Amino acid sequence: MPSFDTVLEADLVEVKNAVEQVAREIGTRFDFKGSSAAIELKDKEKEITLFGDADFQLTQVNDVLLGKLVKRGVDVRFLDAGKVEKIGGDKVKQVVKVKNGVSTEDGKKIQQVLKGSKLKVQGAIQGDAVRVTGGKRDDLQAAMALIKSELKDLPLSFNNFRD
Repeated sequence: MPSFDTVLEADLVEVKNAVEQVAREIGTRFDFKGSSAAIELKDKEKEITLFGDADFQLTQVNDVLLGKLVKRGVDVRFLDAGKVEKIGGDKVKQVVKVKNGVSTEDGKKIQQVLKGSKLKVQGAIQGDAVRVTGGKRDDLQAAMALIKSELKDLPLSFNNFRD
């Protein structure tokens, strides 16, 4: 049977390059001189930590990060920003997670969208992907369009198309 996988994968190499560019820019920009503004990439490129002297400086670092990610072709919907935390004195930090893999809740949403449609396709959660199978290639292509239109908040992609 024809099938494809619905996945949520960021290009981690581009994310790493963007973080390195931001770190370089923080070191050279005049408004960051003498401050504790910094950026780190941890946990195998799945967690970005932003540091700053105040909330305003943290938003500046975040804006630079988002600009670099967009220039490198990484969708900013992959980022999941956490709370701003105080780390002593007036210094603050924020942890931004890079989404990778379809979560169980999102997989269930995809399955509900497919069940609610009149298409003859089935969705099955397999680890961090959702495998969609159907009788015809046209049904699968319609399912791809439906998933893209219904779940706009997720930067989903489709791979492993089998005929």
